[in-house]
Amino acid sequence: MDIANQFFKAFIKDGRWQLYVKGLGITIEVTIFAALLGLLLGTIACLLNMQRGRTGKRTIASRIAFIYIDIIRGTPTLIQLMIMWNVIMVSSKNKILVASLAFGINSGAYVAEIIRGGIQSVDAGQMEAGRSLGLSRIQTMMNVILPQAFKNCFPSLLNEFITLLKETSIASAVGLVDLTHAADLVSSKTYQPMMPLLGAAVMYFIVVKTLSVVFGKVEKRLRESDNR
Repeated sequence: MDIANQFFKAFIKDGRWQLYVKGLGITIEVTIFAALLGLLLGTIACLLNMQRGRTGKRTIASRIAFIYIDIIRGTPTLIQLMIMWNVIMVSSKNKILVASLAFGINSGAYVAEIIRGGIQSVDAGQMEAGRSLGLSRIQTMMNVILPQAFKNCFPSLLNEFITLLKETSIASAVGLVDLTHAADLVSSKTYQPMMPLLGAAVMYFIVVKTLSVVFGKVEKRLRESDNR
């Protein structure tokens, strides 16, 4: 009876289940925007980081990309989020935008390394083959190397998306009412944290499990296409 009462207070009373649904929607929204930004920044940072001059030394752009990747991967995500909220975007009241930018910039550094591994997994002869067909180095990279690299690192990119989804739970630090913050709000009203937090955990698990199953099927299809 006590568990049933806690469940009623945490989810049914005053329509509190709507807080969880709204929070989950915000979590997914931030994750999608951050993932797209991270993919864009990661691809650009990867290509710049691998750029070398005629002498084989790093270019200025390559050094900047390397510093970006090094700093972002070497500092906690929460601190990056707080800097974005309290320093860089201090004048903005759009918490979803701030969170999306912070998580997107963070994800971009990890995506850059994932894509770099994908590029390095492509046979070096592919670049020579493209150049022999009259393509420039940039054209070969964009039309020959990158498509194969993305296919090779696709599973890792999907895992990064799932990690990003769970990592957005710290967005409550800037007052964003995501799924985790929604559970905190309900806990503060019921004074019984177990049920709200357990409910949020179950919702995270269901979303992550669903994504894992879908991504697993996509990965399987990709492997089948390689065997043809």
